[in-house]
Amino acid sequence: MKRIVVAIDGFSSCGKSTMARNLAKTVNYTFIDSGAMYRAVTLYALCQGFFEQNRLNEERLREKIHTLDISFIRNPETGQNETFLNGENVENAIRSMEVANKVSRIAALSFVRSVLVVKQQELGKGKAVVMDGRDIGTVVFPEAELKIFVTALPEVRAQRRVDELSAKGLKVQFEEVLFNVCERDRIDTSRQDSPLRKADDAIELDNSYLTIDEQQKWLLEQFIRATTV
Repeated sequence: MKRIVVAIDGFSSCGKSTMARNLAKTVNYTFIDSGAMYRAVTLYALCQGFFEQNRLNEERLREKIHTLDISFIRNPETGQNETFLNGENVENAIRSMEVANKVSRIAALSFVRSVLVVKQQELGKGKAVVMDGRDIGTVVFPEAELKIFVTALPEVRAQRRVDELSAKGLKVQFEEVLFNVCERDRIDTSRQDSPLRKADDAIELDNSYLTIDEQQKWLLEQFIRATTV
């Protein structure tokens, strides 16, 4: 089989990362969660006080964006890559609702996207990579051999997010999460720089009523087809 780049894009809380992570493990590829990189920048902005009375100080972030070291290090116990920011493991911190409520605003900034896109392209140079995000198939890897676009009903996505956070011991309200999901959709699809959209050659998957096993079987079939043609 030839080595390829797999680009998985789609709306928030569609399970893109789970799909990408499981596929990468199955086919022995490197998994890169591009959304985690934007979340890491968001966490940094929050910790540095760049959000002042809910307004982002873009100039301060612009000054610091090039100093951020975002990397993925494999956890030997779980076998999964975890996100590190300037040498600190922030995998759990970047999954908070506080970060979720701000990440689309950070991701809409052109100077942030330009820096992170370069980092993402460097990570995928050798191929044999599965990367998920919002613009992987349209901007980061427009020549990717396999592009998937994932969607699901907002209510389904919100419930998945509630279940995920609850499993981590975090108490959230369904209404709050649903609002966050819909707001992120609005921002992601309407931003001027690299808006969320389905690439012309992407294969769409609505996984509203699919189990994880059904999704993985379908995705593996697409992978096998793309690597054997």
